[in-house]
This record gives sequence, C-alpha cells and structure tokens, in this order.
Amino acid sequence: MTGERVLVVPRACVPDEGSWLGLRTAGLDAFLAVAQSEGRFRERSRMEHDRSFKQLIPYLVLRDGPRYFLMQRTRAGADARLHDRYSIGVGGHVNPGDAGLLGGLRREWAEELDTAFEPPFEPYALINDDSTDVGSVHLGIVFLADAQGRSVVVREQDKLRGAFASAEEVAVVADRLESWSLLIFEALSGMAVRSGISES
Repeated sequence: MTGERVLVVPRACVPDEGSWLGLRTAGLDAFLAVAQSEGRFRERSRMEHDRSFKQLIPYLVLRDGPRYFLMQRTRAGADARLHDRYSIGVGGHVNPGDAGLLGGLRREWAEELDTAFEPPFEPYALINDDSTDVGSVHLGIVFLADAQGRSVVVREQDKLRGAFASAEEVAVVADRLESWSLLIFEALSGMAVRSGISES
C-alpha cells in the first residue's frame, strides 16, 4: 500500500533555489508556469526528508474588507506543537486528484470552511522559510480572497475556532501566529513584527 502523494517541484526550479525568507511577489506568474510544467507527484513520506524538492502548498488568506479570518487551533488537534497557535491561512498539500494548485485550494476551502460561496482566489506571492526542518521542504503559494460580508465558519469546531478580526486584533496575538501567517500579516498590514518581504 502506497502513502499519500503530493505535488512537488525540484528546488532548482524555485527562485534563487529558496535561499530567501518571507514573501516574494516578483516572478510569481513565471513560477506558477514552472510549477505546472515541472511539478510532479511524489510520496509525501519521502519528500518530508528530501531538501532537493519543495512540496507546494496553496495557502489562502481570507479577508472581509480590512478584517482577517483568524483561526486558533484548540488542544484537540493531534500535533501538540500547534495547540493554541493562531493562523490567517487555509491550505494544504496538493494531491493527484486535485487538478493542480487551484483544485487543491478549492478542496481545502470545502474541507476547512463552512460557507455558501466560493470566492475568486487571487495569487499574491510565494512564501518560503528554510529556517525549520518543515519549512525547508515546503513552499507556499499565497492566495487572497474576500468574503464580501458573507458568512464563514470553520467546519471542525472541536479542533479550530475562527472569526473575522481587525488588524489590531490580529496584532495582539502576533506572537502566537504560525510563521507563514506572521510573515503574511506583516506584509499585508504593514505592522512589522519581523521583516521578510522581498520584491526581487
């Protein structure tokens, strides 16, 4: 029996081979084209320990005007390292049946959030953080969307809590944001907790 297969690209295909920390907007469209042509599916258990590849993670930041959909993981989740941590991103691995990055994002949207709509997903930036073992084998493609006043709730309410929050409310819990969420929040809000956005 084989394990989960996930979408990856060779690290050599990533701008500057992933030697940067934070968000990168320059070259996004070119990289998306590369991901489509060079992406391949590999067994996740092997890719978690192979730095020569980057697992691609579509990562959606949902807003409602100036507010962010802020989620907090409860202690019911399996990974104790994430208990009580906050996130402004919805995302996950892309599998063979997903029909690419957008298909994977649409699946995550339906699995994670209970809504009566699907918004347009706009690609915004790449996000990279090689400072951790997990980050060194993943690359995020950040998408933005707006709820436009429509209702959004999390599905697995035993594991997550979620609600729209102002930038000031997100800033209060910035020290407990997961790393990608923190970097994205800084870039979008202009509230610098640590630097990381690059335009080149």
